[in-house]
Amino acid sequence: MKQQTFSDLEYASRRRQTKRENFLNSMNTIIPWTKWVEMVRPHYPKGDRGRKPREIETMLRMYLLQNWFNLSDEGIEDAFYDSYAIRTFMGIDFLKEQAPDATTLLHFRHLIENNGISKLIFDDVRDRLDKAGLLMHGGTVVDATIVAALSSTKNQSGERDPEMHQTKKGNEWHYGMKIHSGVDAGSGYVHTITATSANEHDITETAKLVREDDAVVYGDSGYLGIEKREDIKSDNNLRQIDFRINKRPSQNKITARYKGANWDKQIENRKSSTRCKVEHPFLIVKRQFGYSKVSYRGIAKNLNRFFMLFASANLVMCVRAGRQKEFCGV
Repeated sequence: MKQQTFSDLEYASRRRQTKRENFLNSMNTIIPWTKWVEMVRPHYPKGDRGRKPREIETMLRMYLLQNWFNLSDEGIEDAFYDSYAIRTFMGIDFLKEQAPDATTLLHFRHLIENNGISKLIFDDVRDRLDKAGLLMHGGTVVDATIVAALSSTKNQSGERDPEMHQTKKGNEWHYGMKIHSGVDAGSGYVHTITATSANEHDITETAKLVREDDAVVYGDSGYLGIEKREDIKSDNNLRQIDFRINKRPSQNKITARYKGANWDKQIENRKSSTRCKVEHPFLIVKRQFGYSKVSYRGIAKNLNRFFMLFASANLVMCVRAGRQKEFCGV
């Protein structure tokens, strides 16, 4: 049992826990730490030379905190000293050890990116949801969201990120990248994500977001005509899917003299009631985790972070649904 410090005794007398503490406690409970540590271990330094490396779980916790609170390497290091909740989540006792510095986190983050560990963690969360019976099959909701990037040229190369592009949505121009997601139509959990530049149309990534056992696919009006695409017609599985795509408002009009029920409008409302589940993970990633603007140059580095963020979003939705017991029992 860990010995309590004076700070622990002082904070134990407070009236209530903060939202940050509740969030970190729930994530600490639901995350399969042993499995995730073993994913990192084959690529982690053995410590045969130089100073002894920090514990893998300590670095993994630090990396997750950086993602959840959208902090820089130096920012998360400072947060250890400012926040009791973060220090408790890390499990660091300053009487025995110091917090990892920003450079150590930088090397660990590069290790995660170079070995695709974020994708393994995303797949592990999805597979655990599936084995726990929380992930349904047969239907997928597809959608895409634009993530802004810095358009400034005040950098070492004097130019914008060549992998980012601009696109027009409505009457506004946006510069950055797109995240395409496939969400389970029954439960709302994300099962697949891909990334492209912002000028790629949403419809181009649909075939990569559909599962083999999907019979129905929902999407907004940006996916109209998807069944006519060559990559859909040439695939025996995809061409048999029932694509339930919302029509544009201009396609659903009736005359003022008609007094009957507008069945077309009701059908579109039913489609939208299922399709809206795809927006919830985007809300968590962009609002709760604060990742509405990319932090790195290049699509690959940002996609690596999005794998971790959407895996965390699935965990957040699982906690809110009260399904921690089923998830942790896998």
